[in-house]
Amino acid sequence: MSSSRFTSLPNEVIEQLLLRLDPIDVARVSQCCRLLRLVLYNPKDQALWRELYLDLPLDDPRNCVSLQGARRNDIDWRGLLQRFIRVRTVLCDPSLARPGETLATLQSLLELVTWVPPLVDIDDFHNISLNLAWVVATLRGTSFFEDIEFSRDTGEEERQLAARLHTLFGLTAQDITVAGRVRSRAFLYDLRNYCKENLWGPKTVDGGINWIHIRAIHHVVSMHIVDLQEMEGANFEFAIFPMSIQTTQIVLPPELNPDEEEDWAGIMGLWQVSFCFCDHTELLKYNASAPNADGTLDTSVFEAMDFGEVYRTLNVTVTKIHTVPDPKYPKRPVIHFMAEMPDTASSMKGTVRMTADDQVMFHFISGQNDQAVWYSLGIQVGGLRSPYGVLGAWGTDFHEPDDPVGEPVFSMPKASASLYILGPFWMRRDTAAPGLPMNHVSLNASHNY
Repeated sequence: MSSSRFTSLPNEVIEQLLLRLDPIDVARVSQCCRLLRLVLYNPKDQALWRELYLDLPLDDPRNCVSLQGARRNDIDWRGLLQRFIRVRTVLCDPSLARPGETLATLQSLLELVTWVPPLVDIDDFHNISLNLAWVVATLRGTSFFEDIEFSRDTGEEERQLAARLHTLFGLTAQDITVAGRVRSRAFLYDLRNYCKENLWGPKTVDGGINWIHIRAIHHVVSMHIVDLQEMEGANFEFAIFPMSIQTTQIVLPPELNPDEEEDWAGIMGLWQVSFCFCDHTELLKYNASAPNADGTLDTSVFEAMDFGEVYRTLNVTVTKIHTVPDPKYPKRPVIHFMAEMPDTASSMKGTVRMTADDQVMFHFISGQNDQAVWYSLGIQVGGLRSPYGVLGAWGTDFHEPDDPVGEPVFSMPKASASLYILGPFWMRRDTAAPGLPMNHVSLNASHNY
């Protein structure tokens, strides 16, 4: 068929023919003549772009919500499609990436994994996100995260976004290596990463979330759930376990409107809290190994075969005490809660609130007989009420001012000495991911996700 005969067809017929093409080929067709360009880029009609998008292995944006449960007001189908196709192109052939395009690629990938259909309940296997499946199928077995982390051209914003996506995604081939495990422990147990300005936790000094810190926490906790040493050297691509991408979907029952709920975060009920810590002597030895305050620490302690790290899990029952309005987030009041640990004298007390960058932060103290001994600061990973849970750091609250730890945090607000941070914690609902036991399924090239 000649071009003149093709363009003489009704626009509706032309669009139906174009729907049989890949979006990249559709864009090439638009360069053939002015008429075809007008048909394709008519600003008043996005029907063609909508159908092209819906033909992709992705979620329908009309069915998706944000991490906080909000829906899109307007959908720019052409813009969504163009961003996705560009990401697909760059990930399939990194040599086609333009200088400085890494930031846009990360932003588009995060948009895909943070705007997904909500799950009706924790057992909902009918609304598994196609966006999440596509990201896993595309990134598994690649060096995408490592290329960004180790590049000298990577800026701080790119590092933070990559670490956030990495935390949502789960484990990579680099994570199962000895070197990868040492780097995460070295960051986590470096007391210089904790100060009053970041609330002695995984936050930045300007009040944002430090996703590089959160990713290190995820990695260290994962070492006690997935046998990384067993997998080292294997053809590893992806691990399905309770802290990987399939557990990040928001849980939003049809009858629930979080904007009208006092317990919008879904904190009430049974939880499990797992935590890690290493030997006190090794922690202090590691932090004293630098020649000066800004020097490089000796990580050999984490490379030793006899390095010990304790991992324990406690059951807790969380109860909402009351809420306090938050002027910055009128629909998300600050939740004050308490929690008891069955058959023990231990308890927890704290708050759940939104952060400046729209994340859900858990901040609590715990101890025995109403005596605060430990403090914890964590971030909900994924959507509201997602099975993934909360990742954070915990440490001592009360101790002697002249010990190696320094002064206490809560009792002495003007404390300036270093805090003795003991390690990471993972807090998740007791009903989370019943089909995902505390082990893993490793995907290799013979599996499809």
